[in-house]
Amino acid sequence: MAGDRESSGNVISVRDLVRTFPSPRGTVTALEGVSFEIRKGTVTGLIGPDGAGKTTLLRILAGLILRDSGTVNVMGYDPSADPLPVQGSLGYMPQKFGLYEDLTVMENLDLYADLHAVPPSGRKDLYAPLLSMTGLGPFLGRLAGKLSGGMKQKLGVACSLLHRPPLLLFDEPTVGVDPVSRRELWEILHTLVRESGATLFVSTSYLDEAERCDDILILLDGRILGAGSPADFYTEVRGHAFELESAGQSPRSVEPGISVLPGVVDTVLTGSRVRILMEDRSPPVLPEEFEHFPLHPVAPRFEDAFMDRLRRTRGGDGKTRLPRQLHRKTGRSGQGEEESAILVENLVRDFGTFRAVNDLSFEVKRGEVFGLLGANGAGKTTTFRMLAGLLPPTGGTLRVAGQDVRKSPSKARQNMGYMAQKFSLYGQLTVYQNLRFYGSAYGLSGKSRTDRIQEVLEFFELVSYRDVSSGILPLGFRQRLALAVSLMHDPEILLLDEPTSGVDPAARREFWRIINGLATEGVSVLVTTHFMEEADYCDRLVIMAQGSLLATGAPSEIKERARTPQLPSPSLEDAFVSLLSRAGPLQETGK
Repeated sequence: MAGDRESSGNVISVRDLVRTFPSPRGTVTALEGVSFEIRKGTVTGLIGPDGAGKTTLLRILAGLILRDSGTVNVMGYDPSADPLPVQGSLGYMPQKFGLYEDLTVMENLDLYADLHAVPPSGRKDLYAPLLSMTGLGPFLGRLAGKLSGGMKQKLGVACSLLHRPPLLLFDEPTVGVDPVSRRELWEILHTLVRESGATLFVSTSYLDEAERCDDILILLDGRILGAGSPADFYTEVRGHAFELESAGQSPRSVEPGISVLPGVVDTVLTGSRVRILMEDRSPPVLPEEFEHFPLHPVAPRFEDAFMDRLRRTRGGDGKTRLPRQLHRKTGRSGQGEEESAILVENLVRDFGTFRAVNDLSFEVKRGEVFGLLGANGAGKTTTFRMLAGLLPPTGGTLRVAGQDVRKSPSKARQNMGYMAQKFSLYGQLTVYQNLRFYGSAYGLSGKSRTDRIQEVLEFFELVSYRDVSSGILPLGFRQRLALAVSLMHDPEILLLDEPTSGVDPAARREFWRIINGLATEGVSVLVTTHFMEEADYCDRLVIMAQGSLLATGAPSEIKERARTPQLPSPSLEDAFVSLLSRAGPLQETGK
């Protein structure tokens, strides 16, 4: 993919690409001096967080928007000057693919075949391999709106391939889908490239997906942060990574002390261990209290290289920390020290004749970080909404901070902070106005509200954004604000619904340092996530399947269940996929 490769084998060639957009705060540069090439017949990953410029780049390549300057060549054409030849030979799948949810799977396929002028006589033979590859065959008569998120993405892929395009541009096809569906989608894409010789350029914010690509292009803040094969990136950090065993001590209490040691670039929890990335191959010099902890070198991974590149690009050590403590009151609910923060017993929720949650039971202890995992359609969101008092259960017991959610939802919510996946912020209001509004909604007023607003502005480093509309904040700062508003009333319990989706690893580290700090102060955290590395930060997990509890335990216990001679050191994702495969085929409920 690098510029020294022969251009004759390149399907895409970009030089000095610039694209700007007007905004309320002035001109925003989405792409600045971007140059790269993509070889024919390869899978190239476009890696970066939300706001990096990935979608803008793909839309320029597809001839959907114009560039400001630079040169772009796609299959021998300039997509700005000659968009029709490019678009006629292109399979383009945007983030929100235009499925018609009131049409069946077959009707969607027929519609897109009509749009691509595929003759009816050849459609049966064309559909067969696509249906087999995506697993959509049994669901031809199902409305697209009733499919799970993963199956909708697969249908979008199938519709994009109907005219057998030689070049595929896919914009985050795995966003918001569970690890099982992500693996299946990548198997589909690799099979397609291998068997048809097509070229795939695919964007994603999941860094682990980079390791599935032939070449990688990292885009950050509109600039190229790095380009090369996975092996190229591994070479940069080989020998720089170590894992520290916490020797019976909570890794959550150990990690902050390790993160500030000289030469440490990055630290992250991995179950009962702390993964450490160093500037060079020298192991960290541990302080006296950690000297007896076992320290082992480990193989590099792409995320290590990303964090190292980030450090060198942004300067300093690349680490982001909020060392101050957010003041918390104590003894607010009067609940006993031994009482569960969240107690779920035999929980049931029916939608007509469909049972979305079936006899679910689990317990979250005080000061515990607890993960709620499952495939798309497993019932996680329904469970979350019942816990938040937004949806009444059909049966069972729900107690939050000692309050019965079914009988006293408002009292339960007084002790609960809820951070929704889409960030429940008012985009037209400023940062300060959002904090003031939510403070009032949680019962704060007068000096107590003013003091709390100033406290969270300083803690989350939002003072300079105080009078900026939340709708135009960078994603990482919107995430900070969303967490800040959920903490305005000093809750004892936090419900976090996929809180780090789309943000870069540095922002994710910062977010989890805050969460871990709150947990050490006694806040109980219930989190849903599709990042299996993030699930490894939890003390305990529940994995749901088809509305029921499939497995529960510490991350290490969950991984142990997937250990085999062929897989002696399974990751949490390996264990997740293994457990769901043993549970049998998932029913497409759409819930």
